[in-house]
Amino acid sequence: MTTAHIRQDDAPSTPARRTANKVPQVTALFWVIKVLTTGMGETASDFLAHVMDPMIAVALGALGLAISLAVQFRARRYTAWTYWTAVVMVSVFGTMAADVLHVGLGVPYPVAAPFFLLALAAIFGAWYATERTLSVDRVDTRRREAFYWATVLATFALGTAVGDLAATTLGFGYLASGVTFTVFIAVPALAHRRFGLGAVAAFWSAYVLTRPLGASFADWMAHPAGRGGLGLGLGPVTLGWTVVILALVGYLGATRRDALDR
Repeated sequence: MTTAHIRQDDAPSTPARRTANKVPQVTALFWVIKVLTTGMGETASDFLAHVMDPMIAVALGALGLAISLAVQFRARRYTAWTYWTAVVMVSVFGTMAADVLHVGLGVPYPVAAPFFLLALAAIFGAWYATERTLSVDRVDTRRREAFYWATVLATFALGTAVGDLAATTLGFGYLASGVTFTVFIAVPALAHRRFGLGAVAAFWSAYVLTRPLGASFADWMAHPAGRGGLGLGLGPVTLGWTVVILALVGYLGATRRDALDR
């Protein structure tokens, strides 16, 4: 699902003041980095909760998210470092939000997952009712950008709940969950190419699935063998995935190969 496949937005222009498109072109590298950020966010969230008071960790996550989004909104156009820093912080805080709902408030995953699904549906409904499109090819006003990031945050919370539901409540384990979601994420692309699923629906379906996909493999690598993992540790896995993310984002920042306005 590259940008050529998802560009189908012919909605009329809104009266809001326009800027350059604020999100990247959807390429294969986009999906690779997106999956990496989900796994890194999962283990980083758990690591912070282990090394400090969970409430302090949540507060720091919220602060980091607020700062990164403020920088993203103030930017005049898409830049790789600004955008992906915001995605990383959404991943970290989105994981924390889902964990607080489950661990802190005792809400079971079979309840949390539908709750976040309804929240996502409400955001989509408001976005479409306002803009008549959910396309990511034209995130070029403050209002569309606000809807975009609200959607991203909801998808991370939903994906976290779904991933934990599969791995723990349903008893799949981390590796089996990762393999399962690897299969599932191919379904939207296949449905788009072969069965006429709308490009935007295919994009957002795959976007949601990147969260449990990346988190399942990261958890499998980090957690001990007694929990079905490789036992590499939360800190080392977080660091390793972060190094790869930095390298890929650095490449995009230097080349601007994913910028729609280059």
